[in-house]
Order: sequence, then structure tokens, then C-alpha cells
Amino acid sequence: MTAPVQALFQPFRLGNLELPTRVVMAPMTRSFSPGGVPNAQVVEYYRRRAAAGVGLIVTEGTTVGHKASNGYPHVPRFHGADALAGWQQVVDAVHAEGGKIVPQLWHVGNVRKLGTEPDASVPGYGPSEKVKDGNVVVHGMTKADIDEVIAAFAQAARDAKAIGMDGVEIHGAHGYLIDQFFWAGSNQRSDEYGGDLAQRSRFAIELIQAVRAAVGPDFPIIFRFSQWKQQDYTARLVQTPEELGAFLKLLSEAGVDIFHCSTRRFWEPEFEGSDLNLAGWTRQLTGKPTITVGSVGLDGEFLQFMVNTDKVAEPASLENLLERLNKQEFDLVAVGRALLVDPDWAVKVRDNREQDILPFSREALKQLV
Repeated sequence: MTAPVQALFQPFRLGNLELPTRVVMAPMTRSFSPGGVPNAQVVEYYRRRAAAGVGLIVTEGTTVGHKASNGYPHVPRFHGADALAGWQQVVDAVHAEGGKIVPQLWHVGNVRKLGTEPDASVPGYGPSEKVKDGNVVVHGMTKADIDEVIAAFAQAARDAKAIGMDGVEIHGAHGYLIDQFFWAGSNQRSDEYGGDLAQRSRFAIELIQAVRAAVGPDFPIIFRFSQWKQQDYTARLVQTPEELGAFLKLLSEAGVDIFHCSTRRFWEPEFEGSDLNLAGWTRQLTGKPTITVGSVGLDGEFLQFMVNTDKVAEPASLENLLERLNKQEFDLVAVGRALLVDPDWAVKVRDNREQDILPFSREALKQLV
């Protein structure tokens, strides 16, 4: 490894947010919180990574206080006294190790299926209604529904600040609710929340503005977005840098401080004619700090290891990543699966012990460490 690794371990500061390193723990759904309440194992899971050189932890997706926000079993909530008490313990443990932590606030939208906890009778909520075999499988959101969801995000952000979180991340990626409003295919509304991309962004803009109003001017807001979707890895919300700039300008002005730019492979250029990835373009277009993410530390992108259950991902060279970071193409680096299987990943990279990094496999997802 010839590119200086020290760039990963320089402090980062944005307003009141001070991070000891540039390493970010990417949000990863684990379904290890029965009843939606983070327990002692969840506390230890995050503490270990803060103790081992992760500067900022973005928690697994946590559902806001709306009846249709959850889509999966045992996902932690970010509402209710019991869940918030659990998160308070996580915050205290991470801070004791010198780390910082933000919750990822999440609403799955129309991905939710009937039969999902906590209320099996509630269908998915989305920009547009979907009917199958005469049954409403996705409830098309009314203006009152939109206001209710926005209020739930604002309350979650307010609660995050109250229990000592260091900011919040709003999940606007991967085909979940906020992202569903961005896309013409899933958003076929004829009111002020539908139309061209600027109009389809209105829901996100109002939501970000409400979160900003709830937490004040100095509490960091991170916004995660993606071009690709769970259903289509080749999807593109925008086709050119100009379109990306126009889209991001609206979100930036609404109150986003940091953009978390989700890609499957961080090393791939976003547009022809430039080596910049999505985070690089976002930083250049907005002037805001960005987080890059996408198979960092793996010798291939994550999906192949999920499909092929017997395939093991060996640790990969960080040369390309470090070169980009040293050129300041982006500010922070989110690590997902590599950090999931090896809590000491950052320390091992820092100390040039790459040979000691544990390989990733699908079985790693079952671990409680």
C-alpha cells in the first residue's frame, strides 16, 4: 500500500461535529432488536467498532414513529420510551470510546408487505396506490399522510438530539419511501408532489426542512441517496452532472450538511468523461462534504457474496480509495461488510496489518459481534 493511509485517520470537522477519523460505519440492517428495542448485544456491537478506530457510526436503519414505517422483523425503532432508552445506552457506550454516532431514520414505504410487524393489517404506504386482485397492497398517501410522516421524521430527529446523538442521517436511497417520491415510475401523483424531478423532490425537501426546524441550525443532517435501487441496480435517477447538480441543489438548500452517496462499487465513475464517482461529483457540485461507500475493503461488490453463499470475500487493496481520498474527491469513507465481519478493521488498516483482516462471507451476517 503506497498511497498514504494516514488520510483515513485524520480528524474531520464540520461545525460542532468533530470526528477522530474519516472512517464511517455504514448502516447495515441486522434484525437483532426483538420488539424494536436495542439490547445489550446491540450496545456492544456499536461500542466495539467505536473503540477500534471508527470515527462516525451510522446506525442500522431505525424506523420513525409511523404505523407503516417498518418492513422487516426485529428492526430497531427510533420512537417509544423503551427503544429510545436502548439507544441512549448505545450513545453512551460509543461516546465513552471517543466515537460519534448518528441514527439512520427510515421509512420503507411501499416495500412493506401486509403481515409485517407491528400491525399486520397495515399495508405499505407510497406516493401512489397499488391494487392487486382487488386488494389495496399499497396505500397512496394523502396530504395528511405526508404531513404525518414528515412530523414523525422531525420528532425522531428531535429525540436523537435529546439523547445525545451527534446528528441524524435521513434514508433517501435504495427504493424506500423518500426515494419512491423521486422516481416517475413509483410517483405518478398529479398534485404538488408529482411531476418533474424538482416537483417529485418536494416531499424530501419539506421533510429535510422539518428536521432542520426540529433540531436547530447546528445539528448535522446527513442525507443518503442513490442512483441504483434494490429492484434495479442499473437504474439512474439522473443522467448528467447538470441534472445531478440541479437535484442536489434543492436538497442542499433545504438543510443537508453532508451527502452520503450510495454506490455498489466506489471505484466506478458516475458519468462518462471523468473518473469521479458519485461522491466526487456530489462534492464538486454542492461544495458540501460527502461520504463515499460501496464494497470498500472487499475484493468484489457485496451482492455476489450474498447470492453465492459459499463465496468468501477476501480483503482488498485500498490503494485506489486512498488515492481518491488524498486528492480530496470525498471527505469520509463508509465501510460496510468488511467492518461487519471484523470490528477491528480500521485499527488493522491503520497499523498496516491488512493480512490480519478477516474475510467476509454470508455467514458473517449471522454474527452478533
